Amino acid sequence: MNEYDAARAVIQRGLASRAFPAASVNVGDRRGARWQAAFGRLTYAEAAPPCDLNTIFDLASLTKVVATASIAMQAIAHGRIALETRVADVTPGWSGADRDVVTIRHLLEHSSGLPAHLRVWTETSGRAGYESLILRTPLERPAGQAAVYSDVGFILLGLILERLGGATLDRQLASVFGRTLDPIQYRPMASLYERIAPTEFDPWRGRVLCGEVHDENAAALGGVAAHAGLFGTADAVGTFARMVLATFDGPTPLGTPELMRTFATRSVVAGSSRALAWDTALPTSSCGRLMSPGAIGHTGFTGTSIWIDPENDFYAVLLTNRVHPSRANEQLLPLRAEFHDALPR
Repeated sequence: MNEYDAARAVIQRGLASRAFPAASVNVGDRRGARWQAAFGRLTYAEAAPPCDLNTIFDLASLTKVVATASIAMQAIAHGRIALETRVADVTPGWSGADRDVVTIRHLLEHSSGLPAHLRVWTETSGRAGYESLILRTPLERPAGQAAVYSDVGFILLGLILERLGGATLDRQLASVFGRTLDPIQYRPMASLYERIAPTEFDPWRGRVLCGEVHDENAAALGGVAAHAGLFGTADAVGTFARMVLATFDGPTPLGTPELMRTFATRSVVAGSSRALAWDTALPTSSCGRLMSPGAIGHTGFTGTSIWIDPENDFYAVLLTNRVHPSRANEQLLPLRAEFHDALPR
């Protein structure tokens, strides 16, 4: 009996119940991957290519921690911005008594007061259009009062990081990691499409999406955004997880241990499980019940997740395309916790 048989059985059960057509996992520690496996086929068609370790997935909101948090850490390390920098000081047109106190920290911990979602793609496109609309969007609550997960706040944060960094997020991400995280990238080349797990049939675009970002707001931003847009393999996301673990011990391209611990520290906002970009472990969260209280992670709408436990020197990456062919399929949600609890430590 293999020590990963219980976790494998959870994935097989998900395949059998059609929680997702394809899945890829990468589990390990600071030294490397201990278990890598791929399951299913890229779609439910009998002739669909099998999922393998080279399969690329739409990472969805894992973009927030892999790309945006990394770029923000570099911006802080180089003095371009600070957590307490006011948005009003770096965003022309962001003004008003309730908005003047909003900081970069508020955007990172989802406590800015901006709404969770806006269907901006139905009204505008491009960076200038998005920024103009967000600048006109009323806050729903005072900054720092509550944490409400906000793609809108992260879109604004990405625009700020681009302005201060003098380059788009994809270029800044490349400058942070070089080729270390290949093939994690925005806007994958057409030559990679045959390796990409398709996501949803999108009525807005009139086709099944493959190689195009699933999130509509990210698509209207040209595929490069702070809240979504990255594609990658489980192996590449595992490489990133190992870098995060290493950063708790010493300097890496991500930053220093002090900065990593700052980003991994749970917010003081009442009732929040959020850290800076990252989520933290709760018994009720997708990480299951066995990770330490200091574990950090994130999930993605398309069916992706990453959890990192520095205290136990452990990480787990689970990538699926659970939104194929429809986002209405939510069978994956309880399976995530079962998967993590089934993993040996």
